[in-house]
Amino acid sequence: MIAGFCALAVAELVAALVRPEAGPVAAVGGAVIDRTPPAVKDFAVRNFGTDDKLVLELGILALLALFAMTLGLLAPRHRRAGSAGVLVFGVIGAVCAVGRPGGGALDALPSLVGAVVAAGALYVLAGRLVPAAAPLAGRRTAGAFDRRGFVLAAGAVAAVSAGAGLLGRRLTSVVQAGAARSRRDLRLPAPDSPAPAVPPGTDLELRGLSPFVTPNQDFYRIDTALVVPKVDAGAWRLRIHGEGVRTPLELGLRDLPRRETVERDITLTCVSNEVGGPYVGNARWLGVRLADLLREAGVRPPSEGGPADQLVARSVDGMTIGTPVEDVMDGRDALLAFGMNGEPLPFTHGFPVRMVVPGLYGYVSACKWLQDIELTTFDAYDPYWVRRSWSRRAPVKTQARIDTPRPFASPKAGTVPVAGVAWAQHRGIVRVEVRVDGGPWQPARLAAQDSRDTWRQWVWEWPATPGGHTLEVRATDGTGAVQTGRRVGTLPDGATGRHTVVVNVS
Repeated sequence: MIAGFCALAVAELVAALVRPEAGPVAAVGGAVIDRTPPAVKDFAVRNFGTDDKLVLELGILALLALFAMTLGLLAPRHRRAGSAGVLVFGVIGAVCAVGRPGGGALDALPSLVGAVVAAGALYVLAGRLVPAAAPLAGRRTAGAFDRRGFVLAAGAVAAVSAGAGLLGRRLTSVVQAGAARSRRDLRLPAPDSPAPAVPPGTDLELRGLSPFVTPNQDFYRIDTALVVPKVDAGAWRLRIHGEGVRTPLELGLRDLPRRETVERDITLTCVSNEVGGPYVGNARWLGVRLADLLREAGVRPPSEGGPADQLVARSVDGMTIGTPVEDVMDGRDALLAFGMNGEPLPFTHGFPVRMVVPGLYGYVSACKWLQDIELTTFDAYDPYWVRRSWSRRAPVKTQARIDTPRPFASPKAGTVPVAGVAWAQHRGIVRVEVRVDGGPWQPARLAAQDSRDTWRQWVWEWPATPGGHTLEVRATDGTGAVQTGRRVGTLPDGATGRHTVVVNVS
């Protein structure tokens, strides 16, 4: 166990000098995420939510602890085999780190250096546990092992490991403090095109109903980053290049506000959101139109004869997200956002810059920690999620959710407000209906609509009678299409079906 602790501590120290994502726990965890079947990924998101990464990290640490204990039992009898086992652990971590999206040769160093140091430590410690030979009547017999020597050696290894771990954390915190300071010092510009005033009655302000604007701390987070990238705003750069780009662009954060800045209310949805799920939120975003930058670079959409039909966005952590060029340039408010609800983007939501494209699920539009945009074609390149069986194109499906009453609630008989939200980004919501126990559909009262790119609240006053009941909701979008009742899972392009809630009226 001491040698295992040594391996992790030294590796984290080296990772602080290379990049935190190259640490063995993050590297192995990332490799697990990369190779997780979609059904398992959906299970993790459904059951653990935003704690899925913590559960994965704890699982990896538990396996490492078991591995370390096994080697600890083996090493006193087979010192070389024990040390070789530690080196195998290092090679696995190195391979995982290099194989991650955006990984490079240097990313192998943390795991390899940590393993070499730990292998040496285990060899020395195991040697202290081997009984010394003692002379007796001309023969050599087994004596007691060097207890004092083992304790001193173990203490030294533990002390060095603790020091390495603390130093690694200190170095990482210094880098992160610089990034945090750059975010804190960032002053958002007043938008050249402010968001239209929110109409009165947009937020019904009912207890249990999701607020119209989702606070940053409550906004859902679904991504593959075990270590949240902390990017310094001053060092950030964005490159726009590829097919059909006549003038490649390289921009810093200060260059973006020199273009027209746009502020819009836009609802985002994760494709992993099951019917009635929580992975949807509405925020006020500030940024520049992506289409303006693309036209500045000389890009034309396919409808105008442009050769590229896919925009591949790359994150600083190597994530790739593919977005249809036509959707970005069709007039919708597709943004490179640097502000969220009146403040710079939080690190967990993509600081310093992310993409926001209304009407598309996040896995084909919402690249966080953005650093590169390449124009290409769908035939030429499959981004991260497409290689894992998700669809290349994924417009958001029309959905409605019941927020109140909660499942298995026990409201009292009488008038019970049934309320929730509905969304069909870039098409809008024109009708929401509720029914009880499979009966006739009843029209709900809609809150005022802010825009067709935001969700819409609704409420229906239910004359509840005693007993168990099933509430069901459906929405109609701006094209007149009624939400389907056919239940389909999230793979490959989003869930369908109607949200139902069972209650027991007293």
